[in-house]
This record gives sequence, C-alpha cells and structure tokens, in this order.
Amino acid sequence: MHTSLATKTMKSKFSILTTAVAAILLSLPLGTIAKEAEHADAPKVSPADALARLKAGNQRFVAGKLQHPHQDSKRRAELAKGQRPFAIVLGCADSRTSPEVLFDQGLGDLFVVRVAGNVLDDHALASIEYAVEHLGAQLIVVLGHQRCGAVQAAKETIDSNAEAPAHINSLVIAIQPAVEATRGADVEATVKANIDNVVEGLRSSEPVLKKEVETGAINVVGAYYNLDTATLSFTEKKKQ
Repeated sequence: MHTSLATKTMKSKFSILTTAVAAILLSLPLGTIAKEAEHADAPKVSPADALARLKAGNQRFVAGKLQHPHQDSKRRAELAKGQRPFAIVLGCADSRTSPEVLFDQGLGDLFVVRVAGNVLDDHALASIEYAVEHLGAQLIVVLGHQRCGAVQAAKETIDSNAEAPAHINSLVIAIQPAVEATRGADVEATVKANIDNVVEGLRSSEPVLKKEVETGAINVVGAYYNLDTATLSFTEKKKQ
C-alpha cells in the first residue's frame, strides 16, 4: 500500500467522527452528562499548567520520589460525583508505559486512551473529543515510547512487502506514513515520526479539535518515553 492510500484511509476514518461522537453521547444512560456537570464548577487547568504537572510528575518518577496522589478514600468519594481530568493522554497499550505511573498521577487526574502504537482511529478520537467538550481537559498528550513493538512490526512488514495477520494489519496501515517518511532511519525515528503524525491528526481534526487548537483553548503535544532512563521528552508545536 502506498503512502497516499494509507493517508486516504486514515482521513476516511476521521470523516465519520461526528457520527462516532453522537453515538457515544446517545448511548450514555440518562443523567450521565448531568453527573459530569456536577464538577463543572471545578476550575479548568490551562494547557501550560497541565503540562507542568506532567513534567513534575515524571521527574518524581525518575527520581524515585513518588507521591501517589489522589488515591485515597476521600478522592474516591469525590470522583463518585463526577470527573474533571486535567489532561488527556493517547498512549501505547504497551504494559511498560502506564501514564498514571510515568506521570505519578492518581484517580481522576488523567483521561487515558490506549492502543498499540498510540494510533488514532474514530473510537479514540471520539473519546478525546468527549473529554475536551464535556470534561474540560485542555491538554492532549500523544505518548509514544522507545522500542515500540507496534512500530517495529509495521516497519518490518512494510519493508518486506508483506501483510500482517488479522486485525494487526490495521495498525500497520495507520503507522505506514511514519514508516515511509523515515526510510533508511532506525525504528526510533519512525516512533517519533508516528507521534508527530498523530499530534498533527489531532490538531487538524474537525469539527471539534481544530477550532479549539486555533483559539488556544487546548494544546496537543507529543511525548517520547525512554524505557532505559524513564525520562520523557516533549515536542511542543510553536504558534505560527
């Protein structure tokens, strides 16, 4: 499959995002949105402050000085009334990269969507839109990591002109643009290119996220987790 076809496939999936969001909201039990609104008076956390919290949490994780915040009975009681996560994380499903652990956060702090290769599809996009529009999160982090197996598999499959078995091939298709863009480079370059592609996909997603990004209401950043050092490096797009 050529890059253009892979890109068209991704775009065609994004074209039904409005239907996906509507389906999620319509499927919620009556009163669910109202329950979330009980936390509507909680102050929103700005994108800059949210990012600072995540960076500080990762520094604690690296230093072994974990605080394990928001994990007591009081917090559970608060969250029974509604949630107000301060950031959204679209991360890889890899068992070594749990966002709450890497960022030293607790219950209700992060709205987490995880899938192998931290790829973006309609279901992930609808979940993220929900967290932005109804939960008030203003920062989205696309979290990739060193030696990502999904990216490695996509790279090897495409390089050998093969096709991955069963549904795994859908991940190959999603990651293919990053593979094509990093021909001749190592897998880490492809991992980072894939993060950048997903960040851009979120920033340009219509009709919800693009307008929020353009007004500065939300920010979307990439993050690369180093398995060897436990550190995170962030890619923040500067305003034009």
